[in-house]
Amino acid sequence: MGWIFLMFAGMFEVVGVVGMNQINKAKTIRSFSIFIVGIVMSFALLSQAMKSLPMGTSYAVWTGIGTVGGAVVGMLYYGESSDWKRIMFIAMVLSAAVGLKLIS
Repeated sequence: MGWIFLMFAGMFEVVGVVGMNQINKAKTIRSFSIFIVGIVMSFALLSQAMKSLPMGTSYAVWTGIGTVGGAVVGMLYYGESSDWKRIMFIAMVLSAAVGLKLIS
């Protein structure tokens, strides 16, 4: 169950990052709400995941999901570069997260 909590924690971290981007564009109640809900849910789920998973593994996978998710959302919705080198390094982050799961 810890891995499920961790996956959702990472997804909500991406929601928080999207909210942060929206705040930079327009300081509205909606953008602040997206940011706050994303971050609060992310930390709450990370906390639940750490009850059954090691702290180092949890944190590494959580930040990896957030990093990859933020980069992918940036490429798909905000026109950020999708250069092959960037995609290669994103794949490396993903493979490291999968490796941590395999050895945990």
